[in-house]
Amino acid sequence: MKILLAGVVLAALLPGISQAKTLEFPSDAPIAEIAIPDAWNPEETDTGIQATSADSAIYLSIDIADEKTTDKVIDDAVAFLEKNGVKIDGSTQKKSDEQINGMDMTNFDWTGKDDDGAVNVGLSLLSPKAGKLLVITYWGSQGTQEAHASELQGIISSLKAAE
Repeated sequence: MKILLAGVVLAALLPGISQAKTLEFPSDAPIAEIAIPDAWNPEETDTGIQATSADSAIYLSIDIADEKTTDKVIDDAVAFLEKNGVKIDGSTQKKSDEQINGMDMTNFDWTGKDDDGAVNVGLSLLSPKAGKLLVITYWGSQGTQEAHASELQGIISSLKAAE
């Protein structure tokens, strides 16, 4: 994740991130906000937001949970990946902790495979306010996801609690 912090500075300098849509979600009672480039076609879902890079190299979703629904949201994220042909290699799990805009974030990362080949998969948990949890699901194709590193850094660094 040290690369994440270095990329944040670089991402701030890139013009692509300036053409980003800032989404507050959920729209009826915002818990968090994030800036996602328009080219990623961000959209609100029933449980949060999702976006995919223009070349489909990266899928990113952020779902909102509370103490009662956290396990279900995580189970749904894993089921979504499985439904889309992602096979996670559990033996590759790495855990790390960091802070994003004052929020403690715990990351779980794995490698795996999908129909197109090798992938990286991540699940991150952070709390924008008491009683609420954000569950970030990341799925990226190895070899093509790297082209979006600075965009992704900018997206994640823009995530913050709604005011």
